[in-house]
Order: sequence, then structure tokens, then C-alpha cells
Amino acid sequence: MTLLEWLQHGMLAVSWWQIALLTLAATHITIVAVTVYLHRCQTHGALRLHPLPAHFFRFWLWLTTGMVTREWVAVHRCHHTHCETGRDPHSPQVLGIHTVLWRGAELYRDAIGRAALLERYGAGTPNDWIERRVYSRYVWQGPALLLLIDVALFGVLGVTMWAVQMMWIPFLAAGVINGLGHYFGYRNFDCKEAATNILPLGLLIGGEELHNNHHTFPTSAKLSVRWFEFDIGWGYIRILQWLRLARVRQAGNPLTTQANQVAPTLESLKQVLANRALLVRQLTHSMMELYRLERASLLRQLPRDAMRNIARLLRRDPQRLTAEELTRLTQWLAHSAPLSHMHQARLRLNHLWAPSGASAEHLLAELRAWCANAQQEGPAPLRRFALQLARYG
Repeated sequence: MTLLEWLQHGMLAVSWWQIALLTLAATHITIVAVTVYLHRCQTHGALRLHPLPAHFFRFWLWLTTGMVTREWVAVHRCHHTHCETGRDPHSPQVLGIHTVLWRGAELYRDAIGRAALLERYGAGTPNDWIERRVYSRYVWQGPALLLLIDVALFGVLGVTMWAVQMMWIPFLAAGVINGLGHYFGYRNFDCKEAATNILPLGLLIGGEELHNNHHTFPTSAKLSVRWFEFDIGWGYIRILQWLRLARVRQAGNPLTTQANQVAPTLESLKQVLANRALLVRQLTHSMMELYRLERASLLRQLPRDAMRNIARLLRRDPQRLTAEELTRLTQWLAHSAPLSHMHQARLRLNHLWAPSGASAEHLLAELRAWCANAQQEGPAPLRRFALQLARYG
């Protein structure tokens, strides 16, 4: 092979479509390293990785992105702590969607330049010899080495392959996830952040598309919640589990049912208190079911603008509504006795999750009274929900 042929085709002399497939494979590995290692493992502690995959991910990220674990983790923890405020490093609600989408990498670099941020939020990340002497010290040398490897293997097209690898994370992670993931999409949960699920299929960005689910359950290793959602990152974690290379952090008090139980127990109370987001979502679905049944009756009494606002506010978590919104909603629902009853029941149940110094026995008595009242006097959707609530334990 002549020097000219080597420069054109590289050592492997593969076709352009093979290079395209290899590029997709390489960038996908980078995405997996970000979501499994940097995000779910290092930032949130949702799982623990065996040193073998953990160090492979560290090396791969150094080679393909030049990112330092401590810096990435610190920026993301700061984002969760101050989400949608002026202290959030990359909120489109504050900085604008175009700024975060197209200048996400710049925002990231600005954030890692703040020593106080790294000191406060970067604790617990790797600090061994190779991290101090190689990965943190020689940041740009990793991507530079990758450029040499790409050119050596694939010739001139290797430069294009390298350029795609360099743009992949800055655009998809820093831009799309941090931008569109807090601006556009659907929401399963009315969490305090503006986080959205961009798509129900988490394939391109390793499952990070399910961003609303993540902000609701940040310490969960699995980002999918509903039956039609797919989190490919969780698939890789399950494979690592099967190979005994990962250990997933178990969720405390998951919801389980007792078929013959008719009244809540102390175990029921623990599960109800630990699973507020899921239960609020279930109750909201029951509320919307009743709203659809009552809609025709309300239309005869209220203008269409009010109807649109009723539907919008009913989908919200009552905790997120302002006093004015709650007042207006209560006034509108007074035109429907079943909806008004269910709305008041939802507000009473919401008090159970409010911080208080009440004993477990007192809270259990409140939960039992709520379930009994809902099953005896509530409309059908509320009765079904209360019956299910009483069976948890």
C-alpha cells in the first residue's frame, strides 16, 4: 500500500457505509458511558459498577470527549439542586431554548470553570492515580489521540468520523437533553422542574429522552415508567447485572398489594408515603376519567375557556397549583357534585404527604379514614382508587 492509498483509505480500507456504521457504534458507546457511568452511577448513585466496566467507561470518555468525571458530575448535581433558577448552569426556562440547544457546550465549560461549584458538588468521584495524573491533567490529549487512531485506521474519512464523535455529546447531551428535555415533550409527572420526556423510546440518547421520569425519580437506575416507554440504558444495566458487573440500588418500599386486605396497615402507610409521585399520577388519571364523564354536564354550565382551564389544572399536581388556581378550580368544579367531591378528597389526601410532626399511628388513622370515606361516598373512579390504596402493604 502506497502512502497516498494509506492516506485515502487507512489501514482497514473500509467503505464509507462501514465507516458510518462504525461511527454510530462508537458514538453509541459514548452515550452509554455518559448515561450509565457518569449519570446514573456517579452522579445519582443509582447503581454501583464493577471496576472493569467503570474504568472502561472512564477511559472511553477521556478518549472520545475529554470530559472529566468530577466536572460532569458537579455540573449535573448543581443542575438538580438549582433546577430552573438563575443558579442552574443550563436551564432553557431561564436562559432560553436557543441558548441551551446551540450553546450547551459553552455553558458546560463556563460551569466547570467555577472552582466553588466543583468543590461543592464534585465529591465522591474517582480520585485515584490515573485520574489525577492522566484523565484530569491531559484533557485534550484524549481526543487528539482518537484523531490519530481514526486517521490511521480509516484515512481521510477518519477525520469526518472524529468530527462526528466530537460533536455527538456536546449537541445531544449538552444541547438536546438539557434544552429540549426542559422545554418540549410530554410529562408523566407534574414535578417541580420543567423536565419533559422528549420521546417514549430512549434509543438515541441512551434513555435520557425520558427526562421527566428521571427528574421525578432521580435515584432510579431505570428511566422508563409506562408500558410503551423503552430505556435502552436500563437494558445495558440489566446485562451488566446478569454478568455480575453492576449492582442496582433498590428502591425503598415499592408498591405491593395484598389481595385480601381491606384497610391500610402501617406497611401501607410506608408505601404510600414513599411513592407520592406514582400515587398522585394514578389519582390524576382517575380524576380525568371522572372529568370525561362529567364534561357534557359542565359544558352546559361553563364557557369553553373555563373547560380548557379545568382540564389543564386537573392534570396538575395539587401541590404545584397557586392559591388563585386552586380557588378558581374549586369554583368551577362546584357545578359538578362528583367532581367537587373527588377534588376535595384529592386535596385531603395531599395533606398526608405534607411535612408534619404527626406520629405514624396518627397518619395511619388519617389514611384509613380517607379510604373509608372515599369508598363509601365517592364517585366510582375514586372508590376504585381508594380500594387499591387500601390493599397496598
